[in-house]
Amino acid sequence: MAGDYHRGEMDIHEQASTYAAFGKMTKWGSLAVATLLLFITLLFCTPTGFVGSAIAAVVLLAVGVFALKEKPSSAH
Repeated sequence: MAGDYHRGEMDIHEQASTYAAFGKMTKWGSLAVATLLLFITLLFCTPTGFVGSAIAAVVLLAVGVFALKEKPSSAH
């Protein structure tokens, strides 16, 4: 039974795609939580109001999308 194992022969395509999907969900989910938290905090804890809170949240979202978007991979 121990002789049936051969290192490097297993297809790991599904595991690699699951790992990549988890990383993307974590990244974009964190941005969504941060944006929502900023909006709610400014709305209820400061005199900024709805419009000011929404503007700050949209700015954070735009900066986050710009920073977190996929970069083209370098061809080495």
